Amino acid sequence: MKGALSQTIHLGLKSLMLQKMRSALAALGIFIGTTTVIWLVAMGEGVSYQAQQQIMELGARNIIVRTLEPSAEDGGAERVKVYGLTRADFRRMLTNLPTLERAVPMRELQRQFMVGDRILDAKLVGCTTDYFELNRLAIARGRWFNEQDDGENVIVLADGTARRLFPYENPIGKRIRIESDVYRVIGQTQPRTPTAAIGGSMEARDYTYDAYIPLTTFRHRVGDQIMTRVGEGFNFKGEIVELTQITLTVRDMDEVDQTAEIVEHLLAKYHDQEDYAVVVPKELLRQAARTRAMFNVLLVIIAGISLLVGGIGIMNIMLATVTERTREIGIRRALGAKRSDIIQQFLTETLVLTGGGGLLGVACGLLCGPIFRAIRGTISYVSPELLPPIVQTIEPRIALWSVLLSVFISLGVGLLFGMYPARRAAMMHPIEALRHE
Repeated sequence: MKGALSQTIHLGLKSLMLQKMRSALAALGIFIGTTTVIWLVAMGEGVSYQAQQQIMELGARNIIVRTLEPSAEDGGAERVKVYGLTRADFRRMLTNLPTLERAVPMRELQRQFMVGDRILDAKLVGCTTDYFELNRLAIARGRWFNEQDDGENVIVLADGTARRLFPYENPIGKRIRIESDVYRVIGQTQPRTPTAAIGGSMEARDYTYDAYIPLTTFRHRVGDQIMTRVGEGFNFKGEIVELTQITLTVRDMDEVDQTAEIVEHLLAKYHDQEDYAVVVPKELLRQAARTRAMFNVLLVIIAGISLLVGGIGIMNIMLATVTERTREIGIRRALGAKRSDIIQQFLTETLVLTGGGGLLGVACGLLCGPIFRAIRGTISYVSPELLPPIVQTIEPRIALWSVLLSVFISLGVGLLFGMYPARRAAMMHPIEALRHE
């Protein structure tokens, strides 16, 4: 049995080598299709991984509760609007959520910062000591504030804020005026990569131009009520907001959904207007996984079409080969070869073509990362503006299932499109085949 199989493979290879160019072009279609499957899936996995990493930065065990300004229909047309999360909401969450590992409240406002003749519009963030770890901030100089700083006029500057207000000096120990208050700088954070907006509920967050003070200091110095001049004259419009956001971290990811439901219930009970939003990044992770699955299916279909075209090319070539080798088939049948032997021979030749093209495609597909980086580097060197930002940061990720799938499809294409030419050769009558010129 082994000897017959090896002889069939030897005859198949010998027949293919007689038409090297034709065989190479037939295998090229399978090579391109197999490479396309692996490359497209690798690029899709790279984009998906990057998106999921951005979501993971928010914390898969986090529940983000944000203040929303109500619309006029919800009663938000008063001269002084009272809305949003309250300190009472925060206390109720601490009391009624046994699954909590951490709860971090914060309040933020856009404010004008002044140092001498330098002025900067930046975001003033009132927060607790846990805010530092929650948002993965790092100290470049000085320190973060602690519990002893509660109520004190101390401030930590983000990297961009510090560079704009103190471009040539160390800001630690210096004074900053914000409106009518003066704060002492005790720290400066390292540059922090902005988080991208994800979906319709998660807003982008840029930490470049922030400044952080203790939440108690924010309450004493800034207060809950903010008045804004409207037009000219003495027309003012105000709002009373206690907290901008509360970030809840639960002990286990399996408890996120249940905890979020309790939070929704607590807020709905004590709020008579839609002035809050509960965002669960874990749900965004599930959505991202579903999107990745659909994206991969689409990519495989596109690449499968390429393999289909390659298979049609192979069938066309094998039909031409059957016609050219009619006398050979007649001689083999006259010498006692069975129809199954003829089918086996032509199927072997087809599988050699598709298998060889598939294996070469896999080899090229596994080089997706180095080839992609080389092309990207060349384009960046010649004309950097041609590359979108996502292309500059994406890294292809080879998926093992795509490699196995591409090999399986290429062999399946060989069997599918090789069967008809093989059966056509086997069904020839030996005498008619011998008469063929």
